[in-house]
Amino acid sequence: MKKLVLFDIDGTLIDPGGAGRRSLGNTFNEIFAIRDAFAGIRMAGKTDIQIIKEGLSVHGLSSDDRNLPPILSVYLKNLKTEIMNKKKHINPGVVELLDTLKAMDGYWLGLLTGNIERGAKIKLGAFGLNEYFSVGAFGDDNENRNLLLPIAIEKFRKMTNISINCDDCIVIGDTPSDVQCSKPYGAVSIAVSTGPYSYDSLLETGADYVLRDLLYAIDIIS
Repeated sequence: MKKLVLFDIDGTLIDPGGAGRRSLGNTFNEIFAIRDAFAGIRMAGKTDIQIIKEGLSVHGLSSDDRNLPPILSVYLKNLKTEIMNKKKHINPGVVELLDTLKAMDGYWLGLLTGNIERGAKIKLGAFGLNEYFSVGAFGDDNENRNLLLPIAIEKFRKMTNISINCDDCIVIGDTPSDVQCSKPYGAVSIAVSTGPYSYDSLLETGADYVLRDLLYAIDIIS
C-alpha cells in the first residue's frame, strides 16, 4: 500500500498569527503606498498569487505576471519578520500525526498549499516542520489550486521514481477549496475545522471526513 498524504499549511498545520496578511499589507504599503490594501479581501483557500492579483485589481493596478517578482520579493522579506509573532502556534495533533505517518511504511508526506514555495518554507521553518516534507505543490506552481494535485503527484514521481494514482492521495485542509481541489481527482479529502471555517460549514463541502482537529486523524488515514 502506498499513500501520499498532502497537507495544507495555514489553518491546517499551523496558525501563523496573521503573518501572511500583515506581510502582504506591509508589502503594498511599501511598494504602492496603499495602507490596508487587503481589507475586505478573504484570503483563506486562495493561492498567494490569486490574493496578490486580487489586491492589485481592487486598487486599479496591473496584475500582469511580470509585476509579481518584485512584490513577492518584498513579501518574503516581510514574512520572515512577521512569522516571528507571539500568536503563532502549531495546531492540535499535528506533530503527533506527522511523527506517526513518518514512521509508517508506505506513507509519504507532502504539501498542497496556496503558499508560494519559499513562503511555505519560511512559515514551516518557524515551527521546525520543514523536515517532514520533501515534496509539494505550491501557489507558484500554478495559481489555480484545483490544478495542484497532479503537480504534486508528478513531483513525487520524479523524486522517488514511484508512480502513484490520485485515489491513493489524501488531501488535508481547513477550507472548502482544499476539498474542491481533491474531489474531482478521486483523492480522499479530510477537512479540519482549525481554520476560519466551522465544523458545520465544512460538513457541507462533501469532504470524505470532517474533523474538529487532527488529534485522531491517524485512525482515519491508516
